[in-house]
Amino acid sequence: MVSETIECEAVRRGQLWVSHLPEHGVYGHGRTLAKTQQNTKLGLGLLGVDAEVTVIAVSPELERLKAAREAYEAALSEAVSALALRRTTLHDIAAATGEPTRRVKQLRPPPAAQRQ
Repeated sequence: MVSETIECEAVRRGQLWVSHLPEHGVYGHGRTLAKTQQNTKLGLGLLGVDAEVTVIAVSPELERLKAAREAYEAALSEAVSALALRRTTLHDIAAATGEPTRRVKQLRPPPAAQRQ
């Protein structure tokens, strides 16, 4: 039975992903993130640590992508709220933002907040 989940970051080194868990002294590597995860878990197993391993790819480019996504989500939420306050229909908000109606419905403020 797996008792915990351990997250580790993996960086690209040449053609390999490399992860390091300094608290356990374990390294993992592989051509794919899945193989890196598998090798890291194997290394932990050799130390008697039975845990699920989540590998998170990191690089400056991925950090910029994450920041851009977060900025987009904030701007989208603001746009949906502003349009909803102007009593714009759900379908018009979806068309204007280029987002699916289902997503707009999730972001729209509750009706009571729209009336204020």
